[in-house]
Amino acid sequence: MKIGMVGLGRMGMNMARRLLRGGHQVVAYNRSPDKTEEIMQEGAEGSFSLQELADKLDSPRVVWLMLPAGKAVDEHLEKLRNILAPGDIIVDGGNSRYRDDLRRGAYLKGAGIHYLDAGVSGGIWGLTVGYCTMVGGEEKIFRSLEPVFKTLAPPEGYLYCGSTGAGHFVKMIHNGIEYGMMQAYGEGFALLEASPYGQGLDFGKISRLWNQGSVIRSWLLELLEQAFADDPRLEGLRGYVDDSGEGRWTVEEAVASGVAAPVITMALFQRFQSRKENAFENRVLAALRQQFGGHAVKKG
Repeated sequence: MKIGMVGLGRMGMNMARRLLRGGHQVVAYNRSPDKTEEIMQEGAEGSFSLQELADKLDSPRVVWLMLPAGKAVDEHLEKLRNILAPGDIIVDGGNSRYRDDLRRGAYLKGAGIHYLDAGVSGGIWGLTVGYCTMVGGEEKIFRSLEPVFKTLAPPEGYLYCGSTGAGHFVKMIHNGIEYGMMQAYGEGFALLEASPYGQGLDFGKISRLWNQGSVIRSWLLELLEQAFADDPRLEGLRGYVDDSGEGRWTVEEAVASGVAAPVITMALFQRFQSRKENAFENRVLAALRQQFGGHAVKKG
């Protein structure tokens, strides 16, 4: 299948690579041309404007956006709405808010353009492991793009979640759960570090141990094992933990729906607190975000 990839950041570039390796044709565009030129060296067809990208795609054209949530997505959708034709398809694979999907889907429908929202999880490891993908929109359009989702995802790693917004809603809750899990690991290792045994404990070995059949085993613990191997007490990091928005949206949704979500809410508030101190548990969270997503960290 031939697909246009718009946005070649940490996720978009590797998704383009995975599609190429899966036998798809990729037409790539990025605001800064150096990224476009880089992926051209790996077999993609380059374009240096959205119009050129559209001209190089087959009808019905498929354009996948991997852009920061918010203004950048709206700006690109406005331009594409005037470039694409009825029957073409746009997939927003970034971390957009599901409420924005409802507005954007209606906006594009007015021009006859189909819209899918795809929540994607996999971070910087997705190129080799695959991207867990949660999709919302018209099921018929989803089915037409299944070869793309199948290539991007690991086995059984993609799902049609429902109508417009469902994909990003499921991804939002996924990230809220992630906040809570990371907070629990951070607090647990902080208790170990503060204990009478703390200085004698090897946190990397404990991370590895807990992944051998224990009930708290996870990929996050694998990443912690690597983080502790690189820096046994995470002294090279500051415990400053940012948030990308989805944790806030999850808490707002909990308030709106009247569903108690104290763990996720506390984990979000703890991230706010982290920006005022350098606690060990926050260094664990910062290390995990760097390990799974390549997120920037502040050095100690």
